[in-house]
Amino acid sequence: MSEFRVTVCAADELEREEVLALYRSVGWSAYTESPEVLLRALAGSHRLVSARREGELVGLARSISDGATIVYLQDVLVHPDEQRRGVGRQLLDELFAGYAGVRQRVLVTDEEDRQRAFYESLGFVEVHDHAPPLRSFVRFA
Repeated sequence: MSEFRVTVCAADELEREEVLALYRSVGWSAYTESPEVLLRALAGSHRLVSARREGELVGLARSISDGATIVYLQDVLVHPDEQRRGVGRQLLDELFAGYAGVRQRVLVTDEEDRQRAFYESLGFVEVHDHAPPLRSFVRFA
C-alpha cells in the first residue's frame, strides 16, 4: 500500500463529493445533511489540511483561530480504513505547525475512550484534569 500525503490545502481544492464521502464514512451526518453549510465552513476555516493516498481523500483537519492567541481544532477525521495508521497524528502535526506561537489549543469532542486516548497521546488534557483548575463552557443553538 502506498504512503499517504498530508498537505495544507484550500477549501476550493477539495471536491464536494469526496468531502461528503469522507464525512459520511465516519458517520458525521450532521455535516452531510447540509452540504452547502459544510462547504462554507471549510472555506471559512483558518487552516485546512488534507491527507491523500493515491489521490483519494482519506483524512481532513481544520481549525478556527485568530492566529495569535488561540486555535480551535474544529474537525479531524480519517476514513475508517485508514485509522490507526498515523494519518490523524500527521494531520494534526501539519495543522498545528502553523500555530507555533499560539499558546491555547482548544478542542471540544464526543465522549469516547478511543478519542480521549488519541488526543491525550498528542498532549491534550481534559479541562477538569488541568492544573491550575479551568472551566469550559459550551452553548449550542
